Amino acid sequence: MGTMQAPLRTIRYQGLFNFDGLYAAMIDWAKNYGYMWHEIDYKHKVPSPKGAEQEWKWQMTKAVNDYIHFNILLTGHGWDLSEVMVDVDGKKKPLTSGRIYIKMEGTITYDWQKKFTGGPFPELLGKIYTRLHDRDLSNYWDTLHYRMYNLHAILKKYFDMQTATHPYKGYLKEN
Repeated sequence: MGTMQAPLRTIRYQGLFNFDGLYAAMIDWAKNYGYMWHEIDYKHKVPSPKGAEQEWKWQMTKAVNDYIHFNILLTGHGWDLSEVMVDVDGKKKPLTSGRIYIKMEGTITYDWQKKFTGGPFPELLGKIYTRLHDRDLSNYWDTLHYRMYNLHAILKKYFDMQTATHPYKGYLKEN
């Protein structure tokens, strides 16, 4: 069993945002691409006069096939978080004000079912299998890499930190 780590992607934002909408957008993204959503950890610290502090870990996992498994870990931290009622087009809308930091880490796990473990012969078969399918494995790496770019772009778009399109849109020849 082996793993490969994708480069880290981070987002830092300060201002008003809809936290519930952000959460729903990430879950929708995970469902659209066939990932399972797991909320691993959530901490809410006692609010100070400036606002609350929160930490959370979310994990998206996907078994691509019997040998390849994708994992995207989102670690977030928010400071000075407070609920604010904002007038948007004549309607009151609850938004969150504060600072937020989100770190995205992606990994690919090979032999996630551990079929090639348990002794020298299965491990040898696993090494041979990996070498024979090395070119195919790099395609999976590209897929995870550009999926994470897509999620990163959605988060940046949600925080209004970039234009409506991103340079890797359509790279995987999907909708």
